[in-house]
Amino acid sequence: MTFDWNYFLGLLTDADFWLATWTVCKLSLASWAISIVLGFVLALGKQATRPWLSIPARVYIWLFRSLPLLVLLIFVYNLPQALPGSSVLLSDPFWAGLIALVLSETAYIAEIHRGGLLSIPKGQREAARALGLRYSGIQWRIIIPQAIRVSLPSLANEYISIVKLSSLVSVISLTEILMVGQRLYSQNFLVMETMAAVAFYYVFIVTVFDFLLKRLERYLDVSQRNTARPPDPTLLALAHQPLPTVARPTTEAQVPALQASKLHKAYNNVEVLGAVDLQIQPGEVVSVIGPSGSGKTTLIRLLNGLEQIDNGEIRINGQPFIHLLQQGAQKPRFIEHDNHRLNIGMVFQSFNLFPHLTVLNNLLLAPRYHRAAPLSALKHQACVLLQKVGMLEHAMKYPHQLSGGQQQRVAIARALMMRPQIMLFDEPTSALDPEKVHEVLQVIEALAKEGITMIIVTHEMNFAFTVSDRIVFMEKGRVVYDDAPQALRDGHYPRINAFLKDVNFAVSETRGTDEKDNP
Repeated sequence: MTFDWNYFLGLLTDADFWLATWTVCKLSLASWAISIVLGFVLALGKQATRPWLSIPARVYIWLFRSLPLLVLLIFVYNLPQALPGSSVLLSDPFWAGLIALVLSETAYIAEIHRGGLLSIPKGQREAARALGLRYSGIQWRIIIPQAIRVSLPSLANEYISIVKLSSLVSVISLTEILMVGQRLYSQNFLVMETMAAVAFYYVFIVTVFDFLLKRLERYLDVSQRNTARPPDPTLLALAHQPLPTVARPTTEAQVPALQASKLHKAYNNVEVLGAVDLQIQPGEVVSVIGPSGSGKTTLIRLLNGLEQIDNGEIRINGQPFIHLLQQGAQKPRFIEHDNHRLNIGMVFQSFNLFPHLTVLNNLLLAPRYHRAAPLSALKHQACVLLQKVGMLEHAMKYPHQLSGGQQQRVAIARALMMRPQIMLFDEPTSALDPEKVHEVLQVIEALAKEGITMIIVTHEMNFAFTVSDRIVFMEKGRVVYDDAPQALRDGHYPRINAFLKDVNFAVSETRGTDEKDNP
């Protein structure tokens, strides 16, 4: 028996086959796209901390990953027997097949998405939250774009699986590629030639869409983009134009810019912060020092609401920011007044820049989200800030193309874009090489001279004692000393002396004493 090449080649131009191919493309693309959207919702639901969201999502994934697609197709197509009202839609094999595929694939794609979501570092969410983005904004602008890039190879593979699974839809009489082939070889018994043509059409679909998805994957890969071009002259011009004066809300005299009272925090019943009181006056620079594990980072995260307090209260400009609400015998409820969040800027020790955005877009993201000003004004402000931190020439680069010191300077500029009244620095130089530390400290010191209220957690003792108005020394979750730098250096504090015994102070005068000597 010989292979009939003329018949096989004739099938490659057969109108019925090409019409069935178009049907398969529509069915697979529609089910894939819908499942991607619904799968994200399902993945987020499964990760939710609230049982009424996570339990239904887990049950759905378990059930529809357990059901064979063939059984699901037959069940959906025959559903009008139990629900006559559904016959308007489900009597059409295309719609019945689409619904069955979506029900099945959503469960599989949800797990692919969950893997992508789990791959995004926690710091990305924290950085977005510190910039005042709400849950939906964080997911849509920060998490989902990065998760899609991570998940895309698996999603492309799932699309190929959907194309092949579409052959099962023939059991509910949808005229797709396999059904056309079966009808033909049942008439002429040329099984090999007909099935070879069927295989050709499936390979054709997979090849075309695999090529397109590879192009999409390459487009989303920021490491493949050319950012070596010189800075846009427009950006350079904007950086040298003065910013318009922005009126800041005035506060009553003697009202602290930030006031924390009796802050307490424990993890797994182990106390890490206990009854901490702290007051920061407007324009004051306070450095928080102490041995590792003393609660410094926990304190600064509580001040910004990144961790929930177990007890205590935080006020901004005399107004409640974070506190606990006690109602009867119920467990105290954590209350945060979001309107004060934008008054606080946060710089993290691990930078937490958004890797899918350029330097310029890292700065523009939050103010555009909050609609703080027209885009032209925001670009002007971003260019001025990048110029201030020495990063304007890198405005169109991505974070992975910058050194650690450069990334931290961009992170400082990003925090300043929201014009916060208070800046928090969580060990801003701890993740840097020693040679990069100085360039970041210079930027922070320049901000201190501008009168910005700052709280700095740091291990750089020379810097802390030079730039600060006050030094807070913490140990075992408590504030042990809170005094002017010179008083702590010159005073008879055995614990301070022991902590600073290996520090060689290069500067003899502090910012606090300079101000006292030169009122």
